[in-house]
Amino acid sequence: MSRRVVVTGMGAITPIGNSVESFWNGLKEKKVGFGPISYFDTTDYKAKLAAEVKGFNAKDYMDPKAARRMEMFSQYAVAAAKQALEDSGLDLSKEDPFMVGVSIGSGIGSMQAFEKNYKILLEKGPNRVNPLLVPMMISNMAAGNVSIQFGLKGKNINVVTACATGTHSIGEAYRTIQYGDADVMLAGGTEASICPIGVAGFSALTALSTSDDPLHASRPFDENRDGFVMGEGSGVVVLESLEHALARGAKIYAEVGGYGATSDAYHITSPAEDGSGAARAMVNAIKDAGLKSEDVDYVNAHGTSTHHNDLFETKAIKLALGDHAYKVKVNSTKSMIGHLLGAAGGVEFIVCVKSIEDGFVHATAGLEKEGEGCDLDYTKGEGVSMNVNCALSNSLGFGGHNATILVKKYQG
Repeated sequence: MSRRVVVTGMGAITPIGNSVESFWNGLKEKKVGFGPISYFDTTDYKAKLAAEVKGFNAKDYMDPKAARRMEMFSQYAVAAAKQALEDSGLDLSKEDPFMVGVSIGSGIGSMQAFEKNYKILLEKGPNRVNPLLVPMMISNMAAGNVSIQFGLKGKNINVVTACATGTHSIGEAYRTIQYGDADVMLAGGTEASICPIGVAGFSALTALSTSDDPLHASRPFDENRDGFVMGEGSGVVVLESLEHALARGAKIYAEVGGYGATSDAYHITSPAEDGSGAARAMVNAIKDAGLKSEDVDYVNAHGTSTHHNDLFETKAIKLALGDHAYKVKVNSTKSMIGHLLGAAGGVEFIVCVKSIEDGFVHATAGLEKEGEGCDLDYTKGEGVSMNVNCALSNSLGFGGHNATILVKKYQG
């Protein structure tokens, strides 16, 4: 018998707020976190906008010396994890550290460390490269640093599936607790890739919006969508077995009901045109939860604002939910915070939990007229107050990775 898994803590560092409360209030107010890139000169770049984290100071969350040994993606993860742990009320001194694990993924790690040290290598030679380059750059260091900071000795993994990273990380943490390998898992995603090579690379793929108008840049499902805006940040949650949460009198936000993961086996960047891979991930998550498609109230779409994603994901939702697809609310959090790549699934999972808790589905900002083939209810205009009992969070990554988590209202 697999164990029930609940959400007891949440933490977020995002382009519209560095706490879950400020992030969620920003979404409710349709606050758009886009602006001109400030980290480097974009004169020669087609993409001029990004969704940068603002007002973040690593020293607010960790020892300054520890912060200096971490790149931004690790700092964001430690900060979000600290928030989530504090929110959960867990007393780690009373826990078996080998039963508290970490599943926090980053799609890329630190391109900045690579950029900076490659320049040093070319200009000053191999002996001047930073001795900490490798441990600062590699993507598993977010999970490693969270473990070290908080003394968590259980399973420690870094799932890397591009833009599906955060959702897979939470799904694998859920499975870990279900199976009994841990009582508690810190799970989510983190990313900080707004740098010259990152923006140039995604631009060369024609994946990024070239708009210079923040209110019309990331506009998922709109007929004039032209790519995503790169974001950054981290979303981390505390998952624990229901039994463990009840024993310590924890506040339970929601229950993780199901998890589905598939592959398109189709193309390195484009989703399958019929949406079959993403649809199967949704179907598997619903089946895993012992529910039916009619039980789904809301879908937090991957919704990147690229032509292919939004059209094929719409097909996938219709394939998974049948006629019921027209009765669910769909939205894209990326319309306000951009695409957080490996962190997207982490923060969007939090959105699903908050939607259940608050009874509110935020609007898809920037959506004015639906594009051809995009014919679902994408919460255009304003957000909607409604009862949300069951939500799906979708993430689709380059390479054909599909992941869906089902979150439901907790009932004892």
